[in-house]
This record gives sequence, C-alpha cells and structure tokens, in this order.
Amino acid sequence: MSTEFLKDSCFHRNKTKVDFNQAAMHRLTHNCAGMPRRDFLQLGIGGVLGLGLTDLLRLRANAAPDAVLAKAAGKQVNCILIWLDGGPSHYETFDPKPDAPSEIRGDLKAISTSVPGVQFCEAVPQLAKAADKLTIIRSICHKDPNHGGGNHYMMTGAPTPVPVACGAFVTFHPSFGSVVSHHRGMHDGMPAYMSMPQVSRSGGPNFLGGQHAPFVIDGYPNSPNFKVRDVVLPPEISESRASSRRELRASLDQMKRYADKLADDPAVSFDQYYQQGVDLVLSPKAQAAFDVHREDEKVREAYGRNDFGQRLLLARRLVEVGVSWVTVYNGGWDHHTKVFEAFRGDQGKKLDTGVAALINDLDQRGLLDSTMVILLGEFGRTPKVNKDAGRDHWPHAMSVLMAGASIPRGQVVGATDAKGYYAAENVYRPEDFAASLYTKMGIDHAQVLHTNTGRPVQLVSNGRLIKELFA
Repeated sequence: MSTEFLKDSCFHRNKTKVDFNQAAMHRLTHNCAGMPRRDFLQLGIGGVLGLGLTDLLRLRANAAPDAVLAKAAGKQVNCILIWLDGGPSHYETFDPKPDAPSEIRGDLKAISTSVPGVQFCEAVPQLAKAADKLTIIRSICHKDPNHGGGNHYMMTGAPTPVPVACGAFVTFHPSFGSVVSHHRGMHDGMPAYMSMPQVSRSGGPNFLGGQHAPFVIDGYPNSPNFKVRDVVLPPEISESRASSRRELRASLDQMKRYADKLADDPAVSFDQYYQQGVDLVLSPKAQAAFDVHREDEKVREAYGRNDFGQRLLLARRLVEVGVSWVTVYNGGWDHHTKVFEAFRGDQGKKLDTGVAALINDLDQRGLLDSTMVILLGEFGRTPKVNKDAGRDHWPHAMSVLMAGASIPRGQVVGATDAKGYYAAENVYRPEDFAASLYTKMGIDHAQVLHTNTGRPVQLVSNGRLIKELFA
C-alpha cells in the first residue's frame, strides 16, 4: 500500500496509530515469496512491533473517554493462542490420510490416539496421547491462499478488506488479543494482551488504538540470563534501595528503551503511568509470573528445554496470574520443501512435546477449565506433495486444535474428504471460529465497534457458533 493511500485514509488522522505503524516498520520478517511483511496489514496497525509497558499505560491514558472497558460476564476464561506462522500441514499433524495414494499421504504414518477410532500423524505422538483432553476441528476453511490475507482472516475473524477504488476507505480488523484487551483492560497491573517473542503481522489493535497493542516478551526464555524487558530491576539496585522511587527512577532512566521512540521517552516525566510501571517492577506477584526460572526442573524438562517450550511454560504462568490473552508466535511452518524432514526433526518434536506438556500441565493444575488453548496457522497445505518434498498453500482444508474452557474433550469436529482436499462435513468459516472464540471469552461477537472516525464495524459478521464446542 502506498504512502499516498495512507495520507488519503482515515488512519492518517490518528497520530497514535501513525506513530505505532512507523515504529513497526523497523522490524520485518519475510514470507515464502521473499516479500517483506511491511505490507498493508501492518500499515493498518497489524504490525510486528509490540509496545513497552509504560508506552501501553500512556496510550491507555490518552484513549477516548468512551473506551471504557467492560468486564466479561461470568467466569473469566483466559486464552493461550499458539500461532504456527506459515501454515502447518494438516496431513502431518491431525488429519492424516493413510488410505490415500502415496503422493498425497506422504512419508509419515498415521497412529492411534487415546481416543478410540481417532488417528493423528506419527509426528505428534505426545499430542496423540493427550487427544482425550482436546478437540480437533478438521473442517475450518476459507479461500485466501496468501500469507497476509490468511493471517488476517484467522487472527481477526474477518477477511482481508480490498479497496474497490483508489482512495477508498479500508477497515482492517483488530486481532483477537486486542479485542480482549479492549474489553477487559489490565488485571492487577498486568497488561491484558501479551505476545512472545514477537507479534504476528495481524496481531495488532488496528482502529482500537495503540493502547491495545500487545506487550511483547522477546528474548530467549531457555537462556539462564533470560529477563523480561521493562519489568526487571537493574542489577545495581538492591531490594532495600528499590523502595526509593527517586533512586529507582534514576536507574530506570539508564535502561535502554525497547520501542523506537514512539513518543517522548516515557522515563522523562515521572507521572502516574510511569509509577504504575514501577509498581509492576516492584510487584512480587508479577516478578514471580515472569520468572520462568522458578519452575521445577522436571516441569521445565517436560515442556522441552528450548525457547518454544519455555515460552509455552511462561504463557501458562501468565494466565495463571490473570493475563487474559497470550500469543505464542512460532514461525517456520511454510514448508514448500522438506515437509517430512521438518516434522520428523526438531521442529515437529518441539511442537509435539511443548503443546502436549502445556495441555497436561494446565489440566493437572486445575487450570484447563478456565484456560482456552488454541493451535493454528493461516491455512493448511496442498494435498499433493510437490517436487521438492514439500506442500504448498491450501486454505480449503486445515486443522485447528482447541482445548479447555469447557470445550468437550476427546472429539474431532468435521472432516475433510477422503484425500484431504476440502472440508466436507460440518464445514465452518473463520467467522464461525471467531464467534465461538469470543463467546468462550465472554464477549458478544455480534457487537458493533466504532473506528476513531465513528465508522461502525461489526466485530464478527454473520458468525455462527461451532456447536460442538459448547455441547
């Protein structure tokens, strides 16, 4: 999207959004075509840069008075979304086709699960054992084979808008996490929406504003020196000295700011929002939640001593203290080549071990009923294996794992045809997935939101509940 279009659009009228987008441009990743992900989705505040804690507090303070946050009705459900960027193969995970021709079924075998009659791919043996605790939806599909469009659709529940004429207004949807943040706000000083180690390209707040961008936890949690930026005391400050606000501020002034100057340095003026950030730094509860090193070594080993596994463990610790939405971003699932090698190797093993451990751990701690776990990417992969032993983009069939939040256990929802080409039974759209997700979170999916210019936008258009998730 051109700079000229941005100038003509209503996004240009909101300085907070423009500043957020300009900073987001500094962090780029690439898709399979080698195109930078600084595309129109990012420019609509779907960028990859999250904000620091104090930045979020300041943006919340500057939000319009009508952006009062509503509490979700009933028992609060929190969510861990595991995003497999690139589009994971449904064949090599939860929808194997052992009776299909070899050029379709591929090199990996189907194995039995803990649910009689249900088979997964041999690449996910631990998840196969945990199948009695989760649901697999095999029949969600859409028609957008592009990374950007598929990402937007599955991260927001809305298809990617396409301008119908030069200068036409285009409304990009806010991500699930940002909508949850909009409705719930902070809990005990903790941001409602966190993402690690980065933000998916459509994981931003869009017209909801930068105050609902995720707080990003980057770094490598399997490292012995891992610390969460903005919420750790500088090493030169002892616990006794930390009680002095003046001394603490002087040391925090020296800390490198993570964001690329979204506005003036938040450490310049010591106002109430800066103090809220300081309070979080000094909060024993927050420090305990962020400190993954406090976990029992056996638990850490169960998740896998790698950064993906330890991020899942940290996500569990965050929802345990009331963080509403945690996205764990995991890239590299665009397997146009060597798909079987990837699933047989470390990538597949880390996924299988970590996600199974998360579900089992939540269940053992009594947290699964109040925590929804979702595993998905932007689409599935092509039925026929290509010449490079890979599979290409295929939005007509995909598998989505869901667990917790009173979702019935041990079931498979819907089905693809005999060769896995198309969703064929109980077919659902991303809008249906979004409506069901929001309902589980206690949010009215039929509500109408408003952009900063007053334009009405329905949260989910014509979404119907996936009834099997509520049986």
